[in-house]
Amino acid sequence: MGESSGSVSVDVERISFGGKEHHVLTSHGPISVAVYGDLEKPALVTYPDVALNHMSCFQGLFFCPEAASLLLHNFCIYHISPPGHELGAAPISSDEPVLSLDQLADQVAEVLNFFGLETVMCFGVTAGAYILTLFATKYREHVLGLILVSPLCKAPSWSEWLYMKVVSNLLYFYGMCGLVKEYLLQRYFSKEVRGSSQVPESDIVQACRSLLDEKQSANVWWFLQSINGRHDLTEALKKLQCRTLIFVGEDSPFHSEALHMSAKLDKRYSALVEVQGCGSVVTEEQPHAMLIPMEYFLMGYGLYRPSQLSYSPRSPLSPLCISPELLSPESMGVKLKPIKTRIPAEV
Repeated sequence: MGESSGSVSVDVERISFGGKEHHVLTSHGPISVAVYGDLEKPALVTYPDVALNHMSCFQGLFFCPEAASLLLHNFCIYHISPPGHELGAAPISSDEPVLSLDQLADQVAEVLNFFGLETVMCFGVTAGAYILTLFATKYREHVLGLILVSPLCKAPSWSEWLYMKVVSNLLYFYGMCGLVKEYLLQRYFSKEVRGSSQVPESDIVQACRSLLDEKQSANVWWFLQSINGRHDLTEALKKLQCRTLIFVGEDSPFHSEALHMSAKLDKRYSALVEVQGCGSVVTEEQPHAMLIPMEYFLMGYGLYRPSQLSYSPRSPLSPLCISPELLSPESMGVKLKPIKTRIPAEV
């Protein structure tokens, strides 16, 4: 990553919810990174989906006490926002060229250089999962593991490409209008939580809708152009040398893509968890469903929740004690079916 050593940082902008937000100037423009936790701990880098940031994409998971204790006890969290997606972002100038996804992955490398991070665990959602997977294929020696949620890994189909073009045009001419918001909400969440004429939207959908109103439509358009130009990573997946945990909601529009990705990865070092009755953003819709698989996954690196570990890790992760059985479908569950309490119709 020596080619990325020229990055510098603007002063810390603000402290919010216990984290410090840094604006890191990379060779491809500035990028916002919110840092939470003890800088001496191993690094966990996150990257959200389009039109989201760490507050709207990972808050549900980190507000889940068990998951928060698992992750914050073991990691320092580096939340990367796509360009122009951080809170209070200014519009990206129309003169700014749209970055390729390779360039966005290179920005991640420059963030690592700026913070002096040698190796990291990566945690991405949909478009963010694609970028971090691409980063892992380009900078393999710096990635310890991947946690991917409803990941993209193939080039867009003609129908998706055309649909995204229509959405992009709506964004360009009309801003964050109702049709664009509905497209994004369908991308993120299952029909169950989006509601209907008889059933109101859930709180998470209402909160997300409000956050979308605050987004700079030009910045969302800019990122959509990048995503629509993605290439197929299928062959590159064979080069991955890290363990991978994939979550996907069974109602996600990208369910088949996650299955395809899982099929191409080495079964000894990867696991797929399908979450029933859930859309793409499992971190917000059903964060509790992620806890047990993540616990098993991190056990392979010698990391545990505080109740099982009386000290904080102070050295880089070393996956020396993992056994393939920990990542087998029998151990982690190829199908994760969260228990739902229902009143039976008949006794």
